[in-house]
Amino acid sequence: MSKSLSPFTKAQLLPQEETLEVLKRKGNLFIGIPKETSFQEKRVCLTPDAVSALVNNGHRVLLESGAGEEANFKDKDYSEAGAEITKDTSKVFSCPILLKVEPPSLDEIKLINPQTILISALQLKTQNKTYFEALAKKRITAIGFEFIRDEDGAYPAVSQLSEIAGTASVLIASELLSNANNGNGLLFGNISGVPPIEVVIIGAGTVGEFAVRSALGLGANVKVFDNSISKLRTLQSNLGKALYTSTMQPKNLLKALKRCDVAIGAVRGKNRAPILVNETMVESMKPGAVIIDVSIDMGGCFETSEITTHDRPTFIKHGVIHYCVPNIPARYSRTASVSISNIFTPYLLKIADDGGIENALRFDRGLKNGLYFYHGILTNKSVADWFDLDYSDVNLLIF
Repeated sequence: MSKSLSPFTKAQLLPQEETLEVLKRKGNLFIGIPKETSFQEKRVCLTPDAVSALVNNGHRVLLESGAGEEANFKDKDYSEAGAEITKDTSKVFSCPILLKVEPPSLDEIKLINPQTILISALQLKTQNKTYFEALAKKRITAIGFEFIRDEDGAYPAVSQLSEIAGTASVLIASELLSNANNGNGLLFGNISGVPPIEVVIIGAGTVGEFAVRSALGLGANVKVFDNSISKLRTLQSNLGKALYTSTMQPKNLLKALKRCDVAIGAVRGKNRAPILVNETMVESMKPGAVIIDVSIDMGGCFETSEITTHDRPTFIKHGVIHYCVPNIPARYSRTASVSISNIFTPYLLKIADDGGIENALRFDRGLKNGLYFYHGILTNKSVADWFDLDYSDVNLLIF
């Protein structure tokens, strides 16, 4: 009598599909870091410590001489970390991978080799159609680091720089209130027997949260305005304490602005920051009060705001000191450079470990989200809609 076979044995005797093991070959990267030429841009993409980590993993870094100077990193620091230093700009731009803080200019794009991988900010609102046509002509693969998402769906680069901008806005306001800057001679700080500084913060996002943290840390009375109840609730939860919060009720906002010593604008919009404080409201503010419009890079949320520079950062209108410098993090170039470097380094190591940019984009949705050009093909719908260009779905190009 023959024994019946068990289901497991029967399954083993059936023809099986052949499985192929897909190996991710580690690649060696050759990264070029040119000197930033954009107006008042003082940051650099990688710190010497980051360069050391990359070189120790078998990668090459070619740095243009002086690229880290504005962030107080010397060529010697990079050289000791294993970077190659050159004064030849075109040599740096000929590297297979280019790292920049600001997007390259049209003249710089001419120096880039075809099929180069470019990782930089995109800064969509400041671009024009010619920029994207130039990238397409060179068949460049480009990633905008402000669009890269992490595992939680957040934008790490934007968050990091927003934290700096929020903290810096309070420090800048503190400087401007002093007599040395024609301010009211007020000091941030909870001095015994002296009423604290009154601060109004418009916007409860990351910039607003870190402005609140800094202002509270210096002993100020803080009032926060935002139309999103969930953002206000999250802010209070993150801070672990109750504070004055309000939706954008015009009467409440006007009353707060009349009493405040500092008003910080930290709101964003789709195409432009909404104007939430009109000129009449600014006129009602105390003489010598300070406005820090962090939203100025998107047009500003105060009607009286006008773009200023790091060289001439302020102007006075209706007796109120206005600080409206875009790119506040560049004022603290070393801290900002370390922040950016902390974001770049793990992604570069991951690209190498995955065997190149193709595989990295295949395996990492967050990195793929930052992709806006793939071998000269536009893959970002927002860019396509904004400039009336044709685009292809990235998922059809990368399987």
